[in-house]
Amino acid sequence: MAVRRLKPITPGQRFRIANTFEEITASKPEKSLLKPIKKSGGRNNTGKTTMKYIGGGHKRRYRIIDFKRANHGVTGEVKTIEYDPNRTAFIALVDFDGEKRYIVAPKGLEVGQKISQGPGSSPEVGNCLPLGEIPLGSIIHNIEMQPGQGAKICRSAGSYAQLMAREGKYVAIKLPSGESRFILITGSATMGTVSNSDHSLENKGKAGRNRWLGKRPRTRPSAMNPVDHPMGGGEGRNKGGQPRSKNLIYSQGQKTRATKKASSKLIIEKRQSKRNK
Repeated sequence: MAVRRLKPITPGQRFRIANTFEEITASKPEKSLLKPIKKSGGRNNTGKTTMKYIGGGHKRRYRIIDFKRANHGVTGEVKTIEYDPNRTAFIALVDFDGEKRYIVAPKGLEVGQKISQGPGSSPEVGNCLPLGEIPLGSIIHNIEMQPGQGAKICRSAGSYAQLMAREGKYVAIKLPSGESRFILITGSATMGTVSNSDHSLENKGKAGRNRWLGKRPRTRPSAMNPVDHPMGGGEGRNKGGQPRSKNLIYSQGQKTRATKKASSKLIIEKRQSKRNK
C-alpha cells in the first residue's frame, strides 16, 4: 500500500495526498453481504438537532463483517480485496465452501490465499487462532475481549498488538496505545497487521471532502458569543481559559474512564499520555 501526491490541476488537489489503492482487486461489493445505513443527520426522533456538525454525506451501505470467525475447521479462499467506506482498513471477501464472508484484511493477504480459523490452525497471516495457541511475540489484530464476543481490539487501519506472555488463564498483550493488559486465553485473535497502514499519511486536500463523509463545518468556540459558549466573547482574540465544552466539561486533564470498570483490574500498564512522549 502507498500514497501519492496529486498533480494540482485544481485548487482542491493542491494539498491532496491520496491512497493509490494498489491492493484493491474489485470495485463492486458482494450484494448478499450488504445492508442499508440509516442516517440521522444529528437529529433525534422529533427532528431536533442533538449533535451538531453532522449531516449530508455520500450514500453508503454497510458491509457485514465476520468478526467472530466461528466457522472452525473450514478453509476459505480469498476472492477479492475491497474498499470499505465504513472503515479505514480494507476488507477481504472469503469463500468458505460456497459461503461468502467479509473479514478485515490483514497486511500481505493476497487473492487466492487459503485461510482458516479455530484450534489447530497454523499461525500464518490471516488465520484466526485461540490466544493460547499463538506463539509469544507474535503480531496480532482483531482481538476478542471476551471469548465468542467477536473482535473488539485492533480493527482500524495499520493497528496491531503484540502477544507478550501467558500467565494462568490469561495472556498479556501490548496495545498500540502503549497499554499492556490481560485477556482471557480462550479468546481468539487474527495473525498479522491490519491493512492500509499508510492511511494516516493521507490529506483530504479540501473542505468538501469532509462534507462527503457527513461532517459539517465546525465553529470555533472562541469565535462564538458568550451566550453561545463559555469560551466565547472578549475584545480581540481571547483563549478563554482552560478548553471546555458548551456544558462546562473540561476537555483536558480530566479522567474519562469509569473508576469502577470491571476490566480495569486486568490492565498491567496504563497507556502512555501524549504529555509524556
